Amino acid sequence: MSDEQTGPDTAPGTWRERRATPEAKRKRTIRRRFVLGGIGLVAVMALTFVGVVYATTDVPRPGDIATDQVSIVYYSNGTTEMARLGEENRTDVALSRVPEHVRRAVLAAENRSFYSDPGFSATGIARAAWNNVTGGPTQGGSTITQQYVKNAYLPTEQTLTRKFKELILSVKIDQNYSKDQILEWYLNTIYFGRGAHGIEAAAETYFGKPVDDLTVEEGAVLAAGIASPALFDPETHPEDAQERWNFVLDGLVEEGWLEAPEREAVVYPTVLPRGPVSLNQTDGPEGLIIRQVQEELARNGFDESRIYSEGLRVTTTVNAGAQREAVVAVGDTLGEQPENLRTALVSIAPSTGAVVAYYGGPSGTGFDYAQAYRQPGSSFKPYTLATALEQGIGVSSRRDGSQPQNFPDRDQPVRNSEGGECSNCSLKEAITRSLNTTFYGLALEVGPENVADLAHRVGVRETRPDDSRTLERSGVTGGAIGIGEYEVRPIDQASGFATFANGGVHREPFFVTAVTDRNGNVLYERSAGEETRGVSAEVANDVTFALEDVAAAGDDELADDREAAAKTGTAQLDDNDNKDAWMVGYVPTLATAVWIGSDASEPIRTNEDRLIYGSGLPSQIWNTYMNAVLAGAPLVELPDEALIDGDRADPPPREDDGNGESTEAEQTTSAPTTTTAAPTTTAPTSAPPTTTEPPITTSEPPASTTRPTRPPPTTPTPPPTTEPPPTSATPSP
Repeated sequence: MSDEQTGPDTAPGTWRERRATPEAKRKRTIRRRFVLGGIGLVAVMALTFVGVVYATTDVPRPGDIATDQVSIVYYSNGTTEMARLGEENRTDVALSRVPEHVRRAVLAAENRSFYSDPGFSATGIARAAWNNVTGGPTQGGSTITQQYVKNAYLPTEQTLTRKFKELILSVKIDQNYSKDQILEWYLNTIYFGRGAHGIEAAAETYFGKPVDDLTVEEGAVLAAGIASPALFDPETHPEDAQERWNFVLDGLVEEGWLEAPEREAVVYPTVLPRGPVSLNQTDGPEGLIIRQVQEELARNGFDESRIYSEGLRVTTTVNAGAQREAVVAVGDTLGEQPENLRTALVSIAPSTGAVVAYYGGPSGTGFDYAQAYRQPGSSFKPYTLATALEQGIGVSSRRDGSQPQNFPDRDQPVRNSEGGECSNCSLKEAITRSLNTTFYGLALEVGPENVADLAHRVGVRETRPDDSRTLERSGVTGGAIGIGEYEVRPIDQASGFATFANGGVHREPFFVTAVTDRNGNVLYERSAGEETRGVSAEVANDVTFALEDVAAAGDDELADDREAAAKTGTAQLDDNDNKDAWMVGYVPTLATAVWIGSDASEPIRTNEDRLIYGSGLPSQIWNTYMNAVLAGAPLVELPDEALIDGDRADPPPREDDGNGESTEAEQTTSAPTTTTAAPTTTAPTSAPPTTTEPPITTSEPPASTTRPTRPPPTTPTPPPTTEPPPTSATPSP
């Protein structure tokens, strides 16, 4: 064998030698030219396609926008109309009429690089395309040009095809028209909320003046609302609106369009309340329902610009017959009463969370009292009782209900209403007689922060619109929570009691069941509110059992001997007057809260100058409404025995600083704990009754009541009551 070795790379005829032949080189050249030619052909075809689309696509003008797609809001039966939303309120103006500071406010809010960008955002379109492919959140137009194209010309679905058309149109508009012309079109077509399309209509709607007269502050308010007119409305979401307003003003400073000292000097301007218009508002009580519907739709991707242009069909949870009965019950009860009285009624189906009836006031364009924070008085005691039940303290447990009593976190003694007392009452008897001393002490025994935690779990909102926590003062929750001195909303009370009615399962209240397009295609559907375990079934059973005698004690029993669980509540203004009165109660199929008060902390009295208690006018409204709605419905028995028999041998001793003068904030140092799930317990021996919808009518509600209304001032935070709220089964004569 030769000393020279051969191998794969050196032997004659290997791939290297073959590849070097002229024939191989020629074939490689042909293949390369073919591939490059194919790529070039595809590129030419793509460019040709883009060119054809570019050449044949017309640039939309403001007058091209369709205005005939009116959306309809229905009651729960899906056929009875509640409102129609959609006709445009728009007046076009020349850009020269729009003050420069207003234009700059819009740019600061929506597109600060408008005068230098090419009319589209490449990163925004890429992000939107990626999200469409991967199933991520939808993205809208990033630039003012893109927003104009989207609103004026293109369908709203988020697809790659629509994004491609948006890109083509944006480029074409930017190349064929000046930035000033594009901005003028945009300002005349963009939706500002409250039915106002365009900057001129917005100026008149929010400030009652032409666009020429808008100030820097007012222009910033309008610009702030463009991103989401419903969620940044200054009347319904003041905190969010002002936060966005600050963002706009800060942007003006950053861009050098507003001097920092001027920025520091501006204050948020006065915005007109929502007023009656030909469309897009409902003047009667149902107008407040429409407000809640629009906000819920906005949270689910249907902003007002879609509602007012796409011809949507929205089915609500509100039953036409139940709503009619709510309006009648309020009108008949308060029709001849003093005009300073205000009321709210919220009725919820416990099994789903659906809002069946909703009355926040007689004017659909006024203040919504169903969302107002007011002291619930003794109607809050069931949450204290439920907390005790979770800790093994049964409703047959006995506690001291004598009066007056001093407590370490309060500088004044606690008394019971009308001098009632019981030195050794069961908790069931104490809540029926509404003994304040019993429940103030019980709240301290089980932990005030635990009462707050349970109330949040079953339906009481945790934060106000300004993000401050409810059920506390200055970060502290004290024994006063046991007798209802911390403010809640009527809708919270209806939701919390509905959780007890539903065996301890909480369903988040909601107003919208379905949304379709005008051709019937389903765009959104919801069958029930979000479900969480608020309290155990045993706790819910025993709370219901404890509340069964309240209505009977106050002569507020429902017709046909229908069993109901209920609790009244009254908050004092001072030693001589009351300011808030409540009746909250339920049957297995329906939970209803009724509140009566005033716009401010002032006395509430009847036309006979008698004090109003929860067992008075609120109970009358509640009873009238519930009897009407439940007429003919099957009678369902409530629990006839308690399931939790345990008890502590003795309540823990009270801590005192020696002088009995310590304040609530000084004595209670722990903040409320983070909301947690209810303790797991063994299932009850008897299941709660099956819930079915009451056979209520579905005819269209009548017109709103004719009682005059006054625009209420901003709801003040009332001071702590100097005495516990008086609650009684029978009001004093």
